[in-house]
Amino acid sequence: MAKPLTDSERRKQISVRGIAGLGDVAEVRRSFNRHLHFTLVKDRNVATPRDYFFALAHTVRDHLVGRWIRTQQHYYERDPKRIYYLSLEFYMGRTLQNTMVNLGLQNACDEAIYQLGLDLEELEEIEEDAGLGNGGLGRLAACFLDSMATLGLAAYGYGIRYEFGIFNQKIVNGWQVEEADDWLRYGNPWEKARPEYMLPVHFYGRVEHTPEGVRWLDTQVVLAMPYDTPVPGYRNNTVNTMRLWSAKAPNDFKLHDFNVGGYIEAVLDRNLAENISRVLYPNDNFFEGKELRLKQEYFVVAATLQDIIRRFKSSKFGCRDPVRTCFETFPDKVAIQLNDTHPALAIPELMRILVDVEKVDWDKAWEITKKTCAYTNHTVLPEALERWPVSMFENLLPRHLEIIYAINQRHLDHVAALFPGDVDRLRRMSVIEEGDCKRINMAHLCVIGSHVVNGVARIHSEIVKQSVFKDFYELEPEKFQNKTNGITPRRWLLLCNPGLADTIVEKIGEGFLTDLSQLKKLLPLVDDEALIRDVAKVKQENKLKFSAFLEKEYKVKINPSSMFDVHVKRIHEYKRQLLNCLHIITLYNRIKKDPAKAFVPRTIMIGGKAAPGYHMAKMIIKLVTSIGNVVNHDPVVGDRLKVIFLENYRVSLAEKVIPAADLSQQISTAGTEASGTGNMKFMLNGALTIGTMDGANVEMAEEAGTENLFIFGMRVEDVEALDQKGYNAREYYERLPELRQALDQISSGFFSPKDPHCFRDVVNMLLNHDRFKVFADYEAYVACQAQVDQLYRAVIHAGICAASHTSTEEPQGVDQEGHQEHRMFGQVLQRPDHHGVRPGHLGGGALRPADPTPQPPQGLGPPATTCLLQGCFWRALRIAVVA
Repeated sequence: MAKPLTDSERRKQISVRGIAGLGDVAEVRRSFNRHLHFTLVKDRNVATPRDYFFALAHTVRDHLVGRWIRTQQHYYERDPKRIYYLSLEFYMGRTLQNTMVNLGLQNACDEAIYQLGLDLEELEEIEEDAGLGNGGLGRLAACFLDSMATLGLAAYGYGIRYEFGIFNQKIVNGWQVEEADDWLRYGNPWEKARPEYMLPVHFYGRVEHTPEGVRWLDTQVVLAMPYDTPVPGYRNNTVNTMRLWSAKAPNDFKLHDFNVGGYIEAVLDRNLAENISRVLYPNDNFFEGKELRLKQEYFVVAATLQDIIRRFKSSKFGCRDPVRTCFETFPDKVAIQLNDTHPALAIPELMRILVDVEKVDWDKAWEITKKTCAYTNHTVLPEALERWPVSMFENLLPRHLEIIYAINQRHLDHVAALFPGDVDRLRRMSVIEEGDCKRINMAHLCVIGSHVVNGVARIHSEIVKQSVFKDFYELEPEKFQNKTNGITPRRWLLLCNPGLADTIVEKIGEGFLTDLSQLKKLLPLVDDEALIRDVAKVKQENKLKFSAFLEKEYKVKINPSSMFDVHVKRIHEYKRQLLNCLHIITLYNRIKKDPAKAFVPRTIMIGGKAAPGYHMAKMIIKLVTSIGNVVNHDPVVGDRLKVIFLENYRVSLAEKVIPAADLSQQISTAGTEASGTGNMKFMLNGALTIGTMDGANVEMAEEAGTENLFIFGMRVEDVEALDQKGYNAREYYERLPELRQALDQISSGFFSPKDPHCFRDVVNMLLNHDRFKVFADYEAYVACQAQVDQLYRAVIHAGICAASHTSTEEPQGVDQEGHQEHRMFGQVLQRPDHHGVRPGHLGGGALRPADPTPQPPQGLGPPATTCLLQGCFWRALRIAVVA
């Protein structure tokens, strides 16, 4: 029998939603022990912490299974329109805690594990991140799956089950070193292999035109094995499916070699087929035209479309017999969302199936395809746009090349009829780019073959219409729309910052977790001293916790009362980590120049991965670590400035650093960041934003008020004007003494004494060919950072907790007929204090699986746009002015 809890221990288990029911706790404990014994074949004498994690994961998974099956039965019975989100990336992170939160099991599991003498947080840390994405695009896909399940939409995520995800980053002597991410080494407790749904995917071969139709012959076949992962909605008994495909060689792969004595070689060559799903390409916003990548893109599309059509033809759960044979209603039952151009081959592949296999007339097939597909554009950077060589297509996918040529010809005929004699327009709008190497422009194919094209922030959508797809917008303006990106508040508030979530729930209830417009209930509380104090206490607890994490993992000791200034995202020139570096050096020089002066203490954290082949990005990492080496060991500077590079930034690390941040850096050159979602995560967790008017920052500033963000630098029109005038970095270098001093220190080897010319390429780029105009925004950025210091100092001196405001805005929809959800912007600035109490976890009792029929989301009224707790911010400003 479990030992009774003391009052102190019992309080640990209590959150604002009450303690877990005793029955739930006993059930979790029994299930845990059963899985330890029967699934893992261990007892407590020999079990390892990893065994305990797997036992808990299987216990939690048991609560998913009934709901998962009933959800799919419900969809088959109701036959709703289904959403298929096609993405080459799903950056899921960890699953255990998210599942416990969404099922309401966290308190029961916490108590049960505690009674077993284990620690839940320690077990959660054992889980590997499912790092099947590079950055924002993959994480957006993961947030969408959570959101659509929470809304009760019949949605499916389709992608690739990469054996190796985004590489693990190690920092060795200041340089990034990549290590393979063997995330499946110990198995994945959340996935279920479905070999009964294995499907063939064809490559190479030849095309034969016959009176009966077109045939694709003599192909090489690779099998696609599906692995299903449950995606639970938040407290609504809905469990959707993410289906990831793994490549398998058929048993007769290279069988002709067996008959000539090449048996061993033929078996070994199976790896060539299975390499398709071996590894995620680690490039973000950069196109690498490798045949293996094209194989991956077709592999996921071909397998997925076969699956979609099978499901469309069936009408009963578990039925494989085709019931529907007419494709007239296909767009009424199927919506395919293309997450960037990576799954663009869905368009010619659907045409191939309809025309060649199902014998649908071309014009009808094209109408069905356009009505079914929709395309999300994620970038305006030219180097990121996919442009495949025609010769590669001709070899790998000969039938698809024919279909693309036919699509393009009809498209150009239509354009020529509307704009007679405009040959240049035809060239600009063609899917086929002429030149020494003919290429297929996949973005043009997506625009032509979709009924809707969206950008991911308002400013980005305008750039798409006015620049990237200007000619297409003039042709079909009704096709283009905006859907600003969003984040799921379950993972990015409730899971990663339970203390703040508890504080809000205590004041206004839980409804805001699925209906963010309910946050306006906080408006009457803008001057509530208790709320402000509680929010400040939560932030300081998060900072203390993260400080302890840094000390343990990075062996770095920092001042938890310093401003946590955080810049975490992929390392790329357009994201301008170099601008941050120049500011760090400027702060360092000011401290050295006047050590007696009072400076606001800062701990500056920069993190992110560089693509392995991106030389400049790797140099930026080396520069950050080199600056940190000098700054952190200078006794004159002391605790007033610390620079830390956060190694191996990933979803699970983001969940730790974001709740602890005071300042969020979003400083890309205006017009380059499509949206950004890290900006939203930081604001939601109480960080102020310093940023340019780029991506979603623009709408965030409108929602919260530009006076409540630290906005600086050029706008899009300023960047365009500077381009026309000609950007001359040396003008800024000569005019700004502090900039000149910082660059000279980098150039002279001040930060790299053992290799004085280490950063020659960085300096050369900044002075002579900087596309992203770092120097042009330096002066405004440094001045804006001074305003940050002023406000932080004022709040500390006044001894108050200040500046919290949160807003919600109409979020991104998934389908134009569907519900909408996502997105909460919030920010809080507060005085640091020193309380180390562990926050309670929002949990509650386990949901009973008695009736897991999916329920419609409750309380999802029309989205509201509101600015909350703004009065506190104005109090902070008044104090700053007086100071």
